[in-house]
Amino acid sequence: MNAAPADANSGLSGVVVVVLINYLDAHRRWGWLRLMQGGSGLKGTPGLLFGKVMGSGSQGGFSLRPSSSHQGIVALFDQAENALAFLKGPIVAAFRDRAQNFWSGLLSVESARGSWDGQGWARSPLPSPLPELVQAEPQPQLLAALTRASIRPAKAMSFWKQAPATQADLLASPGCLLAMGLGEAPLLRQCTFSVWLDTASMLGYSMNGAHRKAVELAYSKGYFSESMFVRMRVLHHQGHWPRPEASEPALAHG
Repeated sequence: MNAAPADANSGLSGVVVVVLINYLDAHRRWGWLRLMQGGSGLKGTPGLLFGKVMGSGSQGGFSLRPSSSHQGIVALFDQAENALAFLKGPIVAAFRDRAQNFWSGLLSVESARGSWDGQGWARSPLPSPLPELVQAEPQPQLLAALTRASIRPAKAMSFWKQAPATQADLLASPGCLLAMGLGEAPLLRQCTFSVWLDTASMLGYSMNGAHRKAVELAYSKGYFSESMFVRMRVLHHQGHWPRPEASEPALAHG
């Protein structure tokens, strides 16, 4: 797949890698060191256009109390070949080998609005038919959503008051297969990643209930200094990831 050029109008164009990790107890210190390194630990990766190593809330949810074991990687690559090489390479292997729960996904951007660190994202070019993406038994065409925001300090408490209700609605959505809250810094730079069975389920959550109320408040009250919403298609995924509440179903693929 050849990446389209990035400019002020189109944004960065490529494919997205998301990695979710819940460390074994013995490796939590190693994980904290990776979190302190942040995106600098990914520098030099071939084809990397954008990369973040992020923490999470308690149990991988949306909480002011940080998790001591949950982390995630969000990265954008210029082409699928480089993204797959990263997923098979030593960096991801080091995370996977230390994980109690691990999930990784390769995703194409369907639409995006807003920006992250001042840079917008664009629709992914069509991927070439890589052998690694051809399944003996085709996976369902799952969808994914990534929302992120930089919260104005004066609005942080108002923002976080909405979190319990939005998380409850998200986990109650029948079409939501996976959800995790991520953060770059306490309180102020937040991200949500979720995987959905179909478009109707995704829109049902985003257009109704606590989430819609939270979005309306965020924009009417000026909660964010920067925000971005990305809708993606899951090209390939591996691993197992439980919901923040253990009683909920989990997304798994061998």
